[in-house]
Amino acid sequence: MREADSPTRQAFIAGNWKMHKTRAEAASLVRELIPAVKASSGKIMVAPPFTALATVGELLKGTNILLGAQNMGQEEAGAHTGEVSVLMLRDLGVDIVILGHSERRHTYGETDELINRKVRLALAHGLEVILCVGETLDQRERGVTQEVVGSQVRKGLAEVGSELIGRVTIAYEPVWAIGTGRNATPEDADAIHAEIREIIEELYDAGRAGRMTVQYGGSVKPKNIRELMAMQNIDGALVGGASLEASTFVPIVCYNDKV
Repeated sequence: MREADSPTRQAFIAGNWKMHKTRAEAASLVRELIPAVKASSGKIMVAPPFTALATVGELLKGTNILLGAQNMGQEEAGAHTGEVSVLMLRDLGVDIVILGHSERRHTYGETDELINRKVRLALAHGLEVILCVGETLDQRERGVTQEVVGSQVRKGLAEVGSELIGRVTIAYEPVWAIGTGRNATPEDADAIHAEIREIIEELYDAGRAGRMTVQYGGSVKPKNIRELMAMQNIDGALVGGASLEASTFVPIVCYNDKV
């Protein structure tokens, strides 16, 4: 149950499959998920690898699961070997794109400025965006989490107008908790989520801040999803490894239901 002061915030559970699943494996997983989550009242998304987008997209038509992409290029078209453009994603029926994931930032060197360029391009073409932010272990130990996350939010949303911010979800993913089995305490995560909401109020207004969906990402599992979602400012989860099997993803999606 969401807090009384935020009645419009719908729980949003998104699965990021990263570099996993062939087309056949992706199709098999989606066929398991569709009937298992069809009664869920929350917002649901899965982001398969690029090679499986078309396969998964066909299977998701007419269901309550949205199709997501894990990244996209910063230009509509051109000499960008190996990139996938927003136009290609739209052609495949993609609804949402994940941008600024910590692996893109820290493994592939994507800057806040590049991520912002992608965010604005995706929104201009009608896609929703999940903008990922979060600190490294070193940054956390140095006590600069607030500064790092705040800077990533502000720079990621630069020049995003108030008419478009409603199509942005922010995912707080502490880098040190991704795929490690470690995770921020629900209270610690909620505190950062609250600060993100304050930044949105500063950049836009209180109404948009109150409606902003802020997900938590970082070793989310069936055993900790209820505790996380009980927090006032945590509205959902960006799920990695646990989204690769129906046996672990369905209980996360249906955390409020009997499964």
